[in-house]
Amino acid sequence: MAEFVTAESLAGLPGLAHGFFTRRGGVSAGPFAALNCSLSGKDDADAVRENRRRAADALGVPATALAGLTQVHGIDVAVLDTPWPENDRPVADALVTRRPGLALGVVTADCAPVLFADAESGVIGAAHAGWRGAVAGVLEATIAAMEALGARRGRIVTAVGPCIRQPSYEVAADLRDAVLARDPADARFFADGVREGRWQFDLAGYCAARLTAAGVAAEVTPHDTLALEDAFFSHRRRTLAGGGPIGHQLSSIVIGG
Repeated sequence: MAEFVTAESLAGLPGLAHGFFTRRGGVSAGPFAALNCSLSGKDDADAVRENRRRAADALGVPATALAGLTQVHGIDVAVLDTPWPENDRPVADALVTRRPGLALGVVTADCAPVLFADAESGVIGAAHAGWRGAVAGVLEATIAAMEALGARRGRIVTAVGPCIRQPSYEVAADLRDAVLARDPADARFFADGVREGRWQFDLAGYCAARLTAAGVAAEVTPHDTLALEDAFFSHRRRTLAGGGPIGHQLSSIVIGG
């Protein structure tokens, strides 16, 4: 069975199902073991389809109702009215819908998955927020796209899912400079690194602060994708190990149906 964790704030909303899926409960093998849900990697395509089917089943929807994206670390938001073909996914890093029964999905392996819901209007969203997308404004763009579908900013509830956490996320000056170029006050999201000229970046805290500043409630789940090897895929862990193939976990949300 596909394993997932939830956010308390979203779990309490009526008519909503969501899950930040782990890497457990799928059929993929090797470095993709086991619940790899990325449609863009080098895993066996049939195994990925079965993994996504299991995830959809856990949310109570058919596999055909689970939509994904071609993610590029940008700020574009796709609007989902009907499921699009697996091989014709929009190039975007967030998606929104007001259609009941359609599940929005993003995949991550250290970046922050963020799920959004205005249960009263029936509008939901999902975003892939790496540091580049978060700095550029993908979270605010998702909120704006939800508002265009009838959501109200003051009712939107969000949750930042499992991602690389500050103790694991050593960064260099290029990342820090890009963050501070937007707002020097964001230096508060950096702690001194172990090595000279390095810092530890709080990606989850940064995303939550951007969401709060945009006027929506934000919850942060506690899981560190790099530290929890048996539960989550991690790009940084793969890099530290010398490279090679990698899987991605799915985060998804659906309302009604």
